[in-house]
Amino acid sequence: MTSTTMTIRVSADLKEKLDRLAADTRRSRSFLAAEAVSAYVARELAIVEGINQGLEDVRHGRTVAHDEAMSELASIVDMAERARS
Repeated sequence: MTSTTMTIRVSADLKEKLDRLAADTRRSRSFLAAEAVSAYVARELAIVEGINQGLEDVRHGRTVAHDEAMSELASIVDMAERARS
């Protein structure tokens, strides 16, 4: 995998915490920062893609009325509660 260098600014407190974590895990600050950025980007990208998919569904009329959705959820909850009893 090819990598590139990126410079970021963080608070002194965050840098100190990252230093502690790096020492305790025997990993470099760079490795830990890259892992954190990777996880953040993956999570945020999944959220944005989900929003975009939802907007696309609305544009194409692939929606369910709120009352219908709530009724179906209530039925599912009722069945689960009966199954537990």
